[in-house]
Amino acid sequence: MIDFARINAAALPALPALLSRWLPNGRREGQEWVALNPRRADRAAGSFRVNMRSGKWADFATGDKGGDVVSLAAYLAGTGQAEAAHKLADMLGVQ
Repeated sequence: MIDFARINAAALPALPALLSRWLPNGRREGQEWVALNPRRADRAAGSFRVNMRSGKWADFATGDKGGDVVSLAAYLAGTGQAEAAHKLADMLGVQ
């Protein structure tokens, strides 16, 4: 059984560093990380945003969105939630 809540809780404090790694061309705007969406031919930053307090994210141009860091990791990697949770847990040292 995957403890998604525990993994997400561990990921939130590390989210600024994770976002710098996953979306290196992004920038912080208040409590949001604004970046190009690497999953599409995005030419201007602004529509893809991640709330760094909650982990919620959205691409307002496409309607893609998620409610936590695991779903963001899955979206960016093009994998399922379980695989993304396992990789994120390993990265964060969560058992």
